[in-house]
Amino acid sequence: MVRCKKYFHNLRNVFLRTCLRPFSSTKKTDRKTAFSGGDPVDHVRDPEFVLSLGFHTRQNLHMALHQDISQCRLCADRFAATKTGHAPRPVTWFAPEAKILICGQAPGARVHESGRPFTDPSGDRLRAWLDSDEATFYDQSRIAILPMAFCFPGYDSNGSDLPPPPICASSWRKKALDALPDIRLTLLVGGYAQKWHLGKTGVTETVRGWRDHAPRVFPLPHPSWRNTAWLKKNPWFETELLPVLRQSVKEVLT
Repeated sequence: MVRCKKYFHNLRNVFLRTCLRPFSSTKKTDRKTAFSGGDPVDHVRDPEFVLSLGFHTRQNLHMALHQDISQCRLCADRFAATKTGHAPRPVTWFAPEAKILICGQAPGARVHESGRPFTDPSGDRLRAWLDSDEATFYDQSRIAILPMAFCFPGYDSNGSDLPPPPICASSWRKKALDALPDIRLTLLVGGYAQKWHLGKTGVTETVRGWRDHAPRVFPLPHPSWRNTAWLKKNPWFETELLPVLRQSVKEVLT
């Protein structure tokens, strides 16, 4: 058993450090290209190697990465100083065979308690946008959910959500993305994910230009109730973007 654990530990290190090209070593234009409709695994140096590892090996690498992220306490002091004064609780929700990637912002207070992403009204609206039931949405072998921060950041003194700490993405995002070689459709939910993946700011203009990235990538507004007014001001989102998005989801999952 000890020898087996050591084998998978060494294999994981080789996989993460040798066979993958870190985003930190690439230009922003390269990162943009990787998520703007090109090959969904072109951020991996050798995707054939990843796929050749076999199901059980990839599962073990996946479990090891989940464990590493779940044990992360980099933001413990930061969270303790917030109004909520909470401890870190990373919420990880992905599997190596997933076909759809949802890139969100960060867990909210309800998700912090439940340990499952989008267990709130925002999740209800997002599932409606995708025309997805809960069973499909929470099937990690089909849909991976990688927020820009794995933990609830807490509230500020006014009771508003704090932004996702950048240290989370710089520490874990590359490793998590590189562990998902089968992604065929990426949804960028909110400004933080859109800026990281596309290098763009301004949610309205980014979402309005969704045709520049479809059908592999769809920038979306955050499904929060706070954006209800935005949806009313931008009816094209529901009449033009959502039908194409739903068709893409259906095709990928079929």
